[in-house]
Amino acid sequence: MPSGKSDRPSSSSAAKSAKALKAAKSRSRSSTSSKSVVSTRHIPWVSIGAALVVIALIGAIAAYLVPKYQSRAEAQRYVPTASNTDPSKNIDGVVKVDYPAGLHVQGTQRVAYDKTPPFGGPHDQVWATCMGNVYPKAIRTENAVHSLEHGAVWITYNPDKLSPEQVKVLASKVEGQPYMLMTPYPGMDSPFSLQSWGHQLKLTDVNDQRVANFISALRQNSNTYPEIGASCDAGTPSLFDPANPPPFNPAPPGPDAIPMDGKGLAPQIQNGQEQAPTAPGAAVPGAAVPGAAVPGAAVPGAAVPGAAVPGAAVPGAAVPGAAVSGAAVPGAAVPGAAVPGAAVPGAAVPGAAVPGAAAPGAAVPGAAVPGAAVPGAAVPSGAAAAVPTPAPAGGR
Repeated sequence: MPSGKSDRPSSSSAAKSAKALKAAKSRSRSSTSSKSVVSTRHIPWVSIGAALVVIALIGAIAAYLVPKYQSRAEAQRYVPTASNTDPSKNIDGVVKVDYPAGLHVQGTQRVAYDKTPPFGGPHDQVWATCMGNVYPKAIRTENAVHSLEHGAVWITYNPDKLSPEQVKVLASKVEGQPYMLMTPYPGMDSPFSLQSWGHQLKLTDVNDQRVANFISALRQNSNTYPEIGASCDAGTPSLFDPANPPPFNPAPPGPDAIPMDGKGLAPQIQNGQEQAPTAPGAAVPGAAVPGAAVPGAAVPGAAVPGAAVPGAAVPGAAVPGAAVSGAAVPGAAVPGAAVPGAAVPGAAVPGAAVPGAAAPGAAVPGAAVPGAAVPGAAVPSGAAAAVPTPAPAGGR
């Protein structure tokens, strides 16, 4: 007969199997859910890309600004001070020359400059406009040198030795900066150079730190240029037109050029200020002008005090045909001299009535008139006395 104990182990085993199966299913569902979550997660590539762009931009800005900041900080070391009036003496390569100031020439004259480009000496009476002007063509040297006398820095470059990109780098240091100008200068021996009054620096690299140092040390440095406070604006175009400036002359100056010592020129600076420029073609005080009269010099055809001039009246000299005081002049009335036909006081004039003189045919009181009766006179016997017969009234 079957016993009840034989069924219990089988029932217990079945229950365990059911639990194990349930647990396995539960683990399977959990694993599937995890895989689903992993498979649906996305990487934010757009955000990562944007972050990289921002980082790159910051790096580029830093790479651009940091050197500029460092350059400006370096240039600040060359700003003039009371204890260091000319910091350019600490810039390697700067050439310094002392030049007399205020020696002006006219627009048609040349100066025999001894430097290329020049940075001092005689110059035109009108300065080139230097208000951050970048001139595309070379301008007249004599005008540019005058700008240096006003405290400007002039950057020149050889167009055959610099690329257009390099020219743009230099131009960026000039544009919009007062007391700065830049021009080509054909034939110069270096790629470019910087000039201020009495100072020059020739360089080859447009990114050379000495460019900024030179500008910082010498632009409007009141210790290094003559005309303190002078303007860099040339004024009206009739004096200097930045849009159409006087052109550069590459020809040699010639034997009549003004020498560097300005011989024959009078300085035009008084009390630190120069005389105002005159219009083109007008005489410049103290400037040597070809064909002009020089004080103390003999000028052909000019009247010289004390010199005899043909045909001119000289005091005390006898001049043919001229009236001389005290000399008899034919046909001239001389006081006290008898003039034919002229009445002379006290002189007898034929036919003229003379007071107290008897006129022919005139009755003279008390004078005997032939044939006239004289009152109280005796009449000879037998003679008839002549009695005047009155004339009939009305006469015939």
